[in-house]
Amino acid sequence: MIWLYYILLILFAVCALALVVVTLPGLWVMTAAAAIYALLTHERHIGFKSLAALFVLSLGAEILEMTAGGAAARKAGGERRAAIGALLGGIAGGIIGSLVFPLVLTIVGVCLGSFVGAAGFEFLGGGETAHSLGVGWAAAKGRFVGVMMKLVVGIVMFLLVVIAAFP
Repeated sequence: MIWLYYILLILFAVCALALVVVTLPGLWVMTAAAAIYALLTHERHIGFKSLAALFVLSLGAEILEMTAGGAAARKAGGERRAAIGALLGGIAGGIIGSLVFPLVLTIVGVCLGSFVGAAGFEFLGGGETAHSLGVGWAAAKGRFVGVMMKLVVGIVMFLLVVIAAFP
């Protein structure tokens, strides 16, 4: 029975990585699957330390992804409002992209939304057009990098789960 649980855990972890690619909370799915596996196996393979590490990695990666666009906008010379615009625009863009073409356009929507939000908020706050567009472009690139970094963390988490849970 332990092998069935292990195979199911690996399948959930692979699906969780796919969710990360489309900016959905796949790392939390992976963490929850590992916690369920730990309960089912009475923590013989995955224990508290592994689960705590997965939790911390999930939390850190989510924060990194959500703030990367705003941080890049600020680094490009944008004001605080541009960082807020990048965050709000990224959320709205992800939702709209998912509605237009689920999964495929989600990451495009997140990046485009970060661009529009950061550039728009910067422009409305009195920034020049060229500067506002540069801040928006930086926010879009930053958000994309944030998604890719979250994917890297997801791969590390996947390896941790595969190794720690091995029966």
